[in-house]
Amino acid sequence: MGFLYTVIVYIHVLSAVASVGPLFLLFPIISRVRKAVLSEEATLLSLFKWTIRFVMHSGHVLVVSGVILILIGPWPWYTSWVIVTLGIMMLSIVFLASGFSVVLERFPKEPENREELLKKLLNTSWRYIGLLLIMLYLMVAKPSFW
Repeated sequence: MGFLYTVIVYIHVLSAVASVGPLFLLFPIISRVRKAVLSEEATLLSLFKWTIRFVMHSGHVLVVSGVILILIGPWPWYTSWVIVTLGIMMLSIVFLASGFSVVLERFPKEPENREELLKKLLNTSWRYIGLLLIMLYLMVAKPSFW
């Protein structure tokens, strides 16, 4: 395994940090949107979307590096923590696509529901962070479920 394995683990850890860290930037963005005038709102929502895109692409690197680690590492695909991580990952992919995109598309169409939409973005952000932290725990602790 040696050097190549170590490099891929390093890439995997960096992509995990890049997948979770920027999500915490969403909270100040949401609070600024609450106070923003309409002209500022579009810029802040654009920043929000960019952050989500960055997290999504970091997640792609995370998945690819994780697959490589499973292929060349000591754990088989049928290990319980790998299967549970994959299940949560699939759930988070659906959650990210539907949880943020649908709400962000509604902003320009429903300015009267601004506060409700911001609450949904806030709740979705916390839920997504929770899912990612569960996956992070599984990758670090590697618990045996069966």
